[in-house]
Amino acid sequence: MKKLGLPIQILLGLIFGVIVGLVFYKHPGVETYLKPVGDIFLRLIKMVVVPIVFSSIVVGIAGMGSAKKLGKLGFRTILYFEVATTIAIVIGLFFANVFQPGAGVDMKTLAQGDISKYVATEQEMEKGSHLDFIVNIVPSNIVDSMAQGHLLPVIFFATLLGLAIAAMGESGKPLLNFFKSFSSAMFHMVSYVLKVAPFGVFGLIGVTISKFGVASLIPLGKLIVTAYGAYLLFAIVCFGLVAKLFKINFIQFIKFFKDEFLLVFSTSSAESALPQVMKKLESYGCPKSIVSFVVPVGYSFNTDGSCIYLALSSLFIAQLYGIDMPLSAQITLLLILAITSKGISGVAGGALVVLLSSLAAAGLPLEGLAFIAGIDFILNMGRACINVIGNALASVVITKWEGQFDHEKNKACVVSDKIAV
Repeated sequence: MKKLGLPIQILLGLIFGVIVGLVFYKHPGVETYLKPVGDIFLRLIKMVVVPIVFSSIVVGIAGMGSAKKLGKLGFRTILYFEVATTIAIVIGLFFANVFQPGAGVDMKTLAQGDISKYVATEQEMEKGSHLDFIVNIVPSNIVDSMAQGHLLPVIFFATLLGLAIAAMGESGKPLLNFFKSFSSAMFHMVSYVLKVAPFGVFGLIGVTISKFGVASLIPLGKLIVTAYGAYLLFAIVCFGLVAKLFKINFIQFIKFFKDEFLLVFSTSSAESALPQVMKKLESYGCPKSIVSFVVPVGYSFNTDGSCIYLALSSLFIAQLYGIDMPLSAQITLLLILAITSKGISGVAGGALVVLLSSLAAAGLPLEGLAFIAGIDFILNMGRACINVIGNALASVVITKWEGQFDHEKNKACVVSDKIAV
């Protein structure tokens, strides 16, 4: 009998997770058994992400050869990210204004999630100044930053180390070869981790459905549909136009990365496919020096799906409480989100904490977050997927912009559509 491929296994994990969740709806005991399964998978992913990002950046930057080339690449990358995320925020605001997902919703019919941990994190963030975000990019202890999973300090240190190795010339080759071997070993380790992905998906989905069920989604159905409509429009129109502008076959691109996008959607975690996306981008025709810089940086700065979610959710809460948001207030909100959305991956609680701080800055009711918290896993499935698609596409775009796209390699890998792990 032919063994089922990983995508089919993940899909089955998703289906069985929904079934088990529905069967044991409001049975708190089931969480005791399912939650550890999902948590173990996410911990395994987090275990390999930082070492892969660190070693890949060191190898990529060292291979780039000079700070001048890095500066040019960095400028183009950040420029692209800023334009993409700003458009994403505008799309989120547009959908919220047109479809009014929060208008007419009776708050008494809504289930409230526990947001105490997000409030505590947001209050901790508020103690520092806005400049602390920049200061915290420079690590005082790189080992501590790695242990905490803070990617921006890791990226900063790895970039400097890569430049230092490049400047050493021949004497730096032994250290560079070590990081090349280490990077290869980590990518190989990912193949072991992914074997438990179907069980992780089963546990994560099972816990979510058993806690909130399907009935709790109905009052917020309009918000869910509006969010996914915005995600879909952004993917088809914005990503599609960018792909056409840079002569990328977008349908072919999506098909090539479909397994990774399915994994991200199922686990509701952008981290889950980050190693495989980086590996497949190299096979797609992008050089390691660009992939190892663009993808990790994009993980913090190019969060298109999260920006759509933040804009849409902010206006949803305003509509829920009957607060009028004129154009001037929405422009202010856009500017707030353009700042607060950066570095989202380095915050415990992710988008919910950033949404909380954005609500506070915009003067909107913080308690409104409790109504969204219960369905955040559902919304996050789509936004995480858009984030990953955006970063994968950005790598190809920047590669073509830099004139380093390998067309022969791309043609060969698309034909075979098989990547050795």
